[in-house]
Amino acid sequence: MSTPPSTPSSLPPELPDPESLSDAFHVYDVEMADGNARYYGEPLDAQDAVVRRLAPLFRERGYRVRLARETGEHVLVATERSPEVDGIPWTNVALFGLTVATTLLAGAQWYGIPLEGNPAAVLGAWPFALSVLSVLAVHEFGHYALSRYHGVEVSLPYFIPLPNVLGTLGAVIRMRDHIPSRRALFDIGVAGPLAGLAATVVVTAVGVTLPPIDVGAAAGTSFAEQYRLGYPPLIQGIALLLGEQLYYGDPSLIANPVVIGGWVGAFVTFLNLLPVGQLDGAHVLRALIGDRLDTAQLLVPAGLLGLAAYVYLVENSAMVAVLWGFWAFLALVFTRIGGADPLDPTPVDRRRQAVAAVTLGLAALTFTPVPIVFTGF
Repeated sequence: MSTPPSTPSSLPPELPDPESLSDAFHVYDVEMADGNARYYGEPLDAQDAVVRRLAPLFRERGYRVRLARETGEHVLVATERSPEVDGIPWTNVALFGLTVATTLLAGAQWYGIPLEGNPAAVLGAWPFALSVLSVLAVHEFGHYALSRYHGVEVSLPYFIPLPNVLGTLGAVIRMRDHIPSRRALFDIGVAGPLAGLAATVVVTAVGVTLPPIDVGAAAGTSFAEQYRLGYPPLIQGIALLLGEQLYYGDPSLIANPVVIGGWVGAFVTFLNLLPVGQLDGAHVLRALIGDRLDTAQLLVPAGLLGLAAYVYLVENSAMVAVLWGFWAFLALVFTRIGGADPLDPTPVDRRRQAVAAVTLGLAALTFTPVPIVFTGF
């Protein structure tokens, strides 16, 4: 019988010795390379099972681990965990700056601000940019805060700039760590939608109380002449409670574009709570029902395709039918990619189950079958 190699003197003392891994991974060589510890050997079970078994051992010693295959050999790569932000995240800063620029440009189009000969006039669209970016930022920092609370290594938000009607495709954070438990998975997953909904309510309340915009009197072409938003029950309810309007008898009047920030918050919340792949809804539902989600999430693409058919046949909106069809395709892709798998399978408590019920109820208020319509010029 071969014996495990002795722990090399270059290996940090807090790392597991090779013999302690022998129940899941037979180690025949160990080395330090590029700041990572590498255990070369043979797995004694499927790759996912080996990682699930060994990850808690490495995690409690301040490391995360992955099983890879390099030059024909299996290797456990242990990397020191670093939940703190090291230095200035220039990529995040640059993407945020670009997204500020693209949302300002989109806002100028909603307000009908002409930019020819006076590019600086784009700054007049700052209320729109602030409303859109704030709901996205609050959503992502909800995830970030709970990730830090549970000691999960995660990136700062990456904003995605895009010169479209909103100026962005949203924002994401990157999870670099194993999720320690279903409780942690639930907290991290639900924190974003709940924080985003709170921001959505505030932004919408501010937006509906601001004066409407007269696109007929605008000096530039407005997106309001090309698109019409469909507001979900949450947005309509806030306006109703405050005694304000979302639509006006005069077709040249539109709700203040700050309201669009609330619309973005509601739409993003609904999409993120779809229970597929790495979306927030999948995190929440996996924490509640475990691996049964793998079967349940297959219903989502079918449901979205049914919604696309309804919108096309009943609402007569080909544009929105394509939108839901595209999301049906994405949902199918997400189911193939898979989702987060917590290390500790202990079910969540009743309090979290109640929070899940409230969250899903609120999510229903963010849905509208026709969220946006292209009306032409």
